[in-house]
Amino acid sequence: MQAKFKKSYKFAIKTSLYTTIFITLLMSVFLYYVYEFKWLHILGFSLSVFLFSFLIVQFSIERFIYKRVKKIYDDLTLLESASLNKRSITTDMKTLTEEIDKYARDKKLEIETLKVREEYRKEFLGNVSHELKTPLFTVQGYILTLLDGAGEDEKLREKYLKRASKGVERLGYIIKDLDMITKLEVGDLSLNFEDFDIVELVENVFDMLEMKASKKKITLTFDRDYPNPIMVKADKERIQQVLVNLIVNSLKYGREKGTTEISIENLIKSKVIIRVTDNGEGIAKAHLPRLFERFYRVDKSGSRKEGGSGLGLSIVKHIIEAHDEKIYVESEFGVGSEFSFTLEKAK
Repeated sequence: MQAKFKKSYKFAIKTSLYTTIFITLLMSVFLYYVYEFKWLHILGFSLSVFLFSFLIVQFSIERFIYKRVKKIYDDLTLLESASLNKRSITTDMKTLTEEIDKYARDKKLEIETLKVREEYRKEFLGNVSHELKTPLFTVQGYILTLLDGAGEDEKLREKYLKRASKGVERLGYIIKDLDMITKLEVGDLSLNFEDFDIVELVENVFDMLEMKASKKKITLTFDRDYPNPIMVKADKERIQQVLVNLIVNSLKYGREKGTTEISIENLIKSKVIIRVTDNGEGIAKAHLPRLFERFYRVDKSGSRKEGGSGLGLSIVKHIIEAHDEKIYVESEFGVGSEFSFTLEKAK
């Protein structure tokens, strides 16, 4: 490592000063009793001793201590400490101690972060394995049953083939959604920005999900009448996907005869905020920080019976962030949830 030493002269100055005082006192006593005592001679002698001591001590520090300190810096550089690479090498013990302590804290934080990521990676792989394994084993089971002779019964064959088809369909959803998230993360999924009426888009989504909502007798509604169009600039298809995912999620966890309400409000001059509110079972606060993670489920068992890929909220988050917008969630367990996101107004 090529670096310029930040030299510290404090030690050399103090050591030379103490040495000079000590020797000068001895020499003063000697001159007083043996030779004629003169202050000028004492002053010259003191200055000579101080300079000589300073050069000797400083040279010793540079030759021995500096080399060892430099080795410490070089060793840290091998560990790729970017914070130390940018600084000059110092031999000031206080500064050096502070830098080493900071380096140790940064490394500890980095190790803790890596541990968290490792835990997340293990959990994610376990979730992927489980999500793929469930429909795959379902399909395999029905096919093996048909091969073992159940296929001879026409009604049973049709029933099992339909169930196997649903399993394949779910596998397709998972793979398709994973592919979309990957593209969104690396920026390969291009967005087609256009001006459109967000009120009309919400009405279209209501029409799409009317049958699904009627099964649980959940009412899809606006918070008020919107007689005039509210124009926004975004990828219409992706925003529709966001609305579908959020509303479907509210239907999954909404209470029977409940309500899913959409509101559209001005946030600032150039932004609107769309809120999707339900009066369902709500989400405990402990789950909120991880709600948008892939395959993360609040209800580890019951939610799977509702189907889906388990990637809906993660896709929503990535689509909104791809628009350089924000998504928020507020929820109270037993009361309901509200998901909201911002969009840019059309000019």
